[in-house]
Amino acid sequence: MAELVPDQRNYYYLLESERAGIHKPILAGLYAVHDAPRLMDGETGLGISAANKIPVDQVNTFPEQVQYAANTLRALTNKLTADGWNGSDLWDGSKGRYSDRFIERIAEGYMPSASEDNAARLESSNAERLLSAYVEDISYDYGAQELPHNLSELDDELLAFSERIGPNYGRLDFQREALLEAARIWRKLDSHQSTIKAMNVAITNDVVDEPALDKALTDFIRQVSRFYSGYPHQREALLRLTQLWRQLDSREEAIDWLRNHDPRAGETNLEIVDPALVAFVQRIPDFYKGDGYHRFALTETYRMWKGLDSRPTALGELGATPQFLAANKDNPAALTQAAKKVDQSLLTFIEGVPNVYKETEEQREALIRLVQIWRKLDRRVDAIQSLFDDVRRMTRANRDSIEAPPAPKPAPLPPRPTRWTPHNIQLSASIIPNGNFTWSEATRGGTRMPPNQSTVDGIVRIAKLAQQARDRIGRPFHITSWYRPADINRQVGGASNSRHIVGDAIDFYVNGLSGDQIYWALDPWWPGGLGRYRSFHRLSHLDARGYRARWRH
Repeated sequence: MAELVPDQRNYYYLLESERAGIHKPILAGLYAVHDAPRLMDGETGLGISAANKIPVDQVNTFPEQVQYAANTLRALTNKLTADGWNGSDLWDGSKGRYSDRFIERIAEGYMPSASEDNAARLESSNAERLLSAYVEDISYDYGAQELPHNLSELDDELLAFSERIGPNYGRLDFQREALLEAARIWRKLDSHQSTIKAMNVAITNDVVDEPALDKALTDFIRQVSRFYSGYPHQREALLRLTQLWRQLDSREEAIDWLRNHDPRAGETNLEIVDPALVAFVQRIPDFYKGDGYHRFALTETYRMWKGLDSRPTALGELGATPQFLAANKDNPAALTQAAKKVDQSLLTFIEGVPNVYKETEEQREALIRLVQIWRKLDRRVDAIQSLFDDVRRMTRANRDSIEAPPAPKPAPLPPRPTRWTPHNIQLSASIIPNGNFTWSEATRGGTRMPPNQSTVDGIVRIAKLAQQARDRIGRPFHITSWYRPADINRQVGGASNSRHIVGDAIDFYVNGLSGDQIYWALDPWWPGGLGRYRSFHRLSHLDARGYRARWRH
């Protein structure tokens, strides 16, 4: 079997280092210095061999080698800690990595005791080579990400962030997951279930006592600052907490976030209520009764959203100016008509909110205020808590449940222009009237916009012909490539004279049909280029070059 590429190996290093709470580069270092064992998947191992309850067939692939290397390093740190090593013995704060002494101890190898049933044997290695390979991987990782080498510099930020968790814990599933993962790494355990048991939380018929678990987790996080000693696994536990709590993509993003944000901020992750806010807004038209209370709630939302100074100003924009109201105060019919006009304007505004919400602080506060007024809550914090409750219910709601998020509605399309230009393209619109092909397909979701009128006209030209082809085939065309700028065309290996560059070519496939079938069906009448591919039997090509051309590449 072929060996893994470096990025694939790195994936396993990241996976297991996060699980075990160890420094990822040490796994890369072990791989670099060990020439054995040779594994059944064609790879070289990390110097891990069978021991105790771990048989040979459990350490005979690269992922298994990485898994048990992480377990064994964790077991070794546990033993050294029990023998009196402290955090500074394991971690060199001035260098931001494992200490030379600890690297030397790893290089000596390790044979776990019989009680360490999740650890395997680590063979000895050359300490200088191991240190060199370890430092090289650190330099590569942190140089590529432009991150600090010395993560102990983030300890204050990590502890400050952990202190904000308790007051902001909304009992949401992902927050519980973040705390549970941090507790698992902190306690050097392998699974969430073992962590829950270690916290003496009951599990009955595979159902966890969530109130008891929440209390145990919040008790744990409140004591973190008190018991933090700078051990590497403790730091990794808090980095993992930051990553999962902030819903960041990677450990590196968590480090970057801690460097560039104030972890002492009063509220964390307020954007997590956005799904609940949008769902609440989507339901407003179904429950709006046009009474004074509901009208006030929407008018106040409109005022805050638009940044207006007063409610009368907002009403004026909505169609009921103060002058009109004053002049017609004794005219019930006129006031009723004005109220209907305001209601229609308010509903039009609120129906458009999900399509224009940019998650700015001002917009979010306007919607939180809407929830507060609509639900008749006394304080902003009560509205936020009610939204957390909404999110919690949405997380677990069945698809058809009333508590599930409503299906999003697309924004209404503006009128079609008489002629498409580079400046009026509507991604959701069909390129030709009542056609099946959209500008989103032609421009790869708006990432390849046509730079000039000639390219726009080319896209329209092939859309007209391709619609005829689709109608003849009677099945949808799934576009894989349409307009390609010249630089992208070069990157994908396209011909220098490719019609994709001018916009009048498409590559596509049709579910259930081969490229040959498409070719035979279109060949008699298609007026431009018609192609098929030897290596991609279901892919087809059409272009509007103005003369017949047929090819198979």
